[in-house]
Amino acid sequence: MNERNILVVAHAGRDETVTAARRVIELLRAAGAHPVLSNEDRAELSAVDGDFSDVDVLGDVHVDDLELAIVLGGDGTILRAAELVRGTRSAPVLGINMGHVGFLAEIERDAMDDAVQRVIDRDYTVEERLALAVRVKDAAGAVVYETWALNEATVEKASRERMIEVVVEIDGRPLSSYGCDGMVISTPTGSTAYNFSAGGPVIWPTVEAIAVIPLSAHALFARPLVVSPDASVAIEMLERTSGTGILWCDGRRSHELPPGARVVARRSSRPVRLARLHPAAFTDRLVRKFQLPVAGWRGAAS
Repeated sequence: MNERNILVVAHAGRDETVTAARRVIELLRAAGAHPVLSNEDRAELSAVDGDFSDVDVLGDVHVDDLELAIVLGGDGTILRAAELVRGTRSAPVLGINMGHVGFLAEIERDAMDDAVQRVIDRDYTVEERLALAVRVKDAAGAVVYETWALNEATVEKASRERMIEVVVEIDGRPLSSYGCDGMVISTPTGSTAYNFSAGGPVIWPTVEAIAVIPLSAHALFARPLVVSPDASVAIEMLERTSGTGILWCDGRRSHELPPGARVVARRSSRPVRLARLHPAAFTDRLVRKFQLPVAGWRGAAS
């Protein structure tokens, strides 16, 4: 029988997360599964508690041999886990919220033991989320950088005192130029993240689409756009731009953008896979995570 490799991803900056990581590893071992840590996590957890030095690390265990990742932390830790498991066949990610909002997390920390047992029993469903494949081309059209994003790819100004000038292209056709602080290209998953803060639309995960949102644009046509999930969205740094820009993907991966650089984002052929324990309406998740007022609702008419 093949070994069941379960990646444990934890934010080592909080004592309760370190304790939770130790508990999850113990539960996995007791059930006959094989817990795995990233090199970074093992080093950071061991600096707090030396009990983690005997856990195997990712690399010794190939990413394609992972069955699932259990994540202890908030949305930032879940994004890091999605990065760690991204291989030929990306393992699903199960988030246990140890942070504040934890929008991507499936459950809260008090249900952690039950969640591990559900993983052992393979009692979960897998939800695929649209991700972006992102390329940067130089002024000559050569690809100089490639990455991906689950939440969003943003083109931002690199200097606080200077805005950037960009032109937006959809499916090979120019749409509009903007003097702005930046542009956000968001997935439905990212619609409750940077896109939300920038005034973009909340997109239900079952709706496949890509949103494009200008940031503090000096332009009459500066509304958020929602385009096809199969559209190619390009943001080109105009040569007349006085400063440089920077590409950020999920706030984790970045690349400098000089004048003439071009960022092209489209649907990735590899979605991110989230493990779900409880089928729940996205509306309920919005209400719970954002503490939306629903008092007085009498229920739908029968």
